[in-house]
Amino acid sequence: MIYDISHQTTITYAFDVALSQHLLHLAPRPCPQQITRHHALIIEPAPTLSKNDTDFFGNPTTYLTIEEPHRKLSITSTCQVDIQALPAPTPADTPPWEAVAGYLGNQSDPACLDAGQYVFESPFTVSAQAEAFAQASFPPGRPVLEGALDLMARIFTGFKYEGGVTDISTPIDRVLADKRGVCQDFAHLQIACLRALGLPARYVSGYLRTHPPEGQERKIGADASHAWLAVWVPDHGWVDLDPTNNLMPGDEHITVAWGRDYGDVSPINGMVLGGGEHKVAVAVDVAPVSEPAGA
Repeated sequence: MIYDISHQTTITYAFDVALSQHLLHLAPRPCPQQITRHHALIIEPAPTLSKNDTDFFGNPTTYLTIEEPHRKLSITSTCQVDIQALPAPTPADTPPWEAVAGYLGNQSDPACLDAGQYVFESPFTVSAQAEAFAQASFPPGRPVLEGALDLMARIFTGFKYEGGVTDISTPIDRVLADKRGVCQDFAHLQIACLRALGLPARYVSGYLRTHPPEGQERKIGADASHAWLAVWVPDHGWVDLDPTNNLMPGDEHITVAWGRDYGDVSPINGMVLGGGEHKVAVAVDVAPVSEPAGA
C-alpha cells in the first residue's frame, strides 16, 4: 500500500518572534513494515540553519533555527510511504505474561536491552490506578498478547473518544476516572497498564488512513495525526496495538516515530523568543496512491 502524506502546521503569534529553534519529528521512520520513498520539508520563513539527525530512539529528526522576525511559521512535511503489513503472532501461542515481565533481566540480547528501557514509568504514563485496571486482563498464566488484546478491547469499549476534554498534560488517572479522551490518552493509558505489570510498551506516533462515509468524497486535509502503542513479545518482537480503534495495525497505519511517550516524539517542539500568545492550526492528508490487488 502506497500513500502520499501531507502534514501542514501553521503557528501564528500575537507579536514578532525574534528567534526560534525547533526539533521536528515529521519524517516517517524506516522500519520493517514501511519504506519511505521520499520526504521533503517546506518551511516559511526559511530557517537560518536546518540539520537532519537521528534521536536516541532512532527516529529521524530535523533541527531548525529561524532568525528572521516573524508572526507566522508554516511547516509543511510531504512524503510518500510504502506499507506492507507484517504477520502477527498467534496470541494464544505467546508466553505467559509473568514470564515476559521477568524475562528481560536475565537476557543480554540487544533486543532485550532495547525493550528494557520501555518498562519504566515516563512523564506521561504516571498512574496510581493503572495496575488495578490492568489486572482484569492478566489473570495468572494468560498469554501476554491475549492479555494485551483484552486490555485494548476494554479501553475501546469502556472509554469514549471525545476531543477537547483532555490535553497532553491530562493525567492518566483523570482519563481513567472520566473514561474519555483521544488517541494519545488511550495509548498512554494502555502503556501505563502494561508497564505497571512489568511489560515493555512503547508509544508510537504516526498517521492513520481514514475512510469517508459511504457516498461521500474524501476531504483533503481532514485527517489527523494518530497515536498507538506496541507491546514487546519474546521471540517475535514488537506488536502494534491501536486501542482507539481496537485493532492490530496493518497497512493503514504509517509510523513516524516511537519513544517512551508523547514527550519523546512530539511533531514540533522547541523554544521561541518573543511572540506572546499563539495559535496552532494543523492539516493532515493521507491519500492512497495504490491499493493491493483485490482491495
